[in-house]
Amino acid sequence: MHSHDVRIISFGYLHGPAPEATITLDLRTHFRDPHVDPALKNLTARDEAVRRAVRATEGIPALTEAAADMVEAYLNGPAGEHPVTVAIGCAGGRHRAASVALDLAHELDNGRSLVVTVLHRDILLDVVDR
Repeated sequence: MHSHDVRIISFGYLHGPAPEATITLDLRTHFRDPHVDPALKNLTARDEAVRRAVRATEGIPALTEAAADMVEAYLNGPAGEHPVTVAIGCAGGRHRAASVALDLAHELDNGRSLVVTVLHRDILLDVVDR
């Protein structure tokens, strides 16, 4: 990894524990799951309809911006040459977490000299029935 590398990992808590990370965001309780909409249930954050629904959720744009500011703070700290890993989790890892991960990557990529990679740990796993 290079200095100023940022790794973003989306995941689902129902598929396993949170990956080790510098910053972990848990979206399960505070942000509604697009999964409840039958039209979105079997889609993923790779589908624009899911990303639009998540982005339209009150609080999500502010959370994404705040997460980008947190990453910047870590990178500007005394040990800023170390990579920063952000883990973003929701129930299944297909909708909320993956959407926010993609939006955070876009936010960080916007005019900054960072190498940002995104890994969706659980996006292709089966939909979890709850």
